[in-house]
Amino acid sequence: MEKFFQLLVAGIAVGGIYAIIALGFVVVYKVSGTFNFSQGGLVLLGAFVTYQYSGPWGMPFFVALALAVVTLAGVAMVAERVVIRPMIGKPPFAMLLITIGLLVIIEQLVRSIWTEPGLVLKTPWGNDRYDIAGVTIRHADLWTMGTVTVLFAAFFVFFSRTDAGLGIRATAFDQEAAAAQGIPVSRAFSVSWAIAGAVAVVAGVMLTSRGGSALSPGLGLISLRALPAMIIGGLDSPGGAIAGGVIVGVTEIMAQGYLDNDTTGNVATIAPYVVMIIVLLWRPSGLFGTRAVERV
Repeated sequence: MEKFFQLLVAGIAVGGIYAIIALGFVVVYKVSGTFNFSQGGLVLLGAFVTYQYSGPWGMPFFVALALAVVTLAGVAMVAERVVIRPMIGKPPFAMLLITIGLLVIIEQLVRSIWTEPGLVLKTPWGNDRYDIAGVTIRHADLWTMGTVTVLFAAFFVFFSRTDAGLGIRATAFDQEAAAAQGIPVSRAFSVSWAIAGAVAVVAGVMLTSRGGSALSPGLGLISLRALPAMIIGGLDSPGGAIAGGVIVGVTEIMAQGYLDNDTTGNVATIAPYVVMIIVLLWRPSGLFGTRAVERV
């Protein structure tokens, strides 16, 4: 039973990270209809920028994290303005290819800038563990769950209480109606990408700290494991991002703990996709996604 609770806590923590990444996907998709594969690149860049601020430049960790959030929000806004916005109205497939191109470009830039091997992002919680009633819990997992809780509470307040948040929700619901009411649609696009860039930093730092704090250029591809979370929860549902993230995280860690061995292979990698297929067969729009209405 101790093993079960230990795996459950770890799964919820990993699921929280996937939920943050999925939220970046969902916010951009909900507002602009763009399936943003470059989110993985933003996660990768966010982790390395945080390292640059806190390591070589010697800033306190939380100052470095805050500056990295601002930096990546700015980078995402520039990418939206320069590359994405001119493609509005063009075929969705072209937009999808552009976001994949951005992912590849960001990954290669990271490899070119941070060439030294063995870089480590030092976090205040380190790699220590608690032993509570026979259940071992990592400090990183506790920090992750606390951060995710605060982050999603902040998003709830932002989207329900602020003019910018309400403007994004109105734009996501109906762009033409929002524009007719004087809501700047282009600003909603920029803010949605800024949010995606900001949450990518937090996700990148948390993923790195869970993996032993060693930075890897492959982090962008690792973060794309959040894709099943977004699809399971629903492409246009922020609440679904949370549910999908937890489902994927718990599924992955439970499969890793109970099913993975030398005989079965890496079941943990495919288990979330099996769950995703089952959910889509039952509910094609995801658990909380908006169902398409077809008129006959």
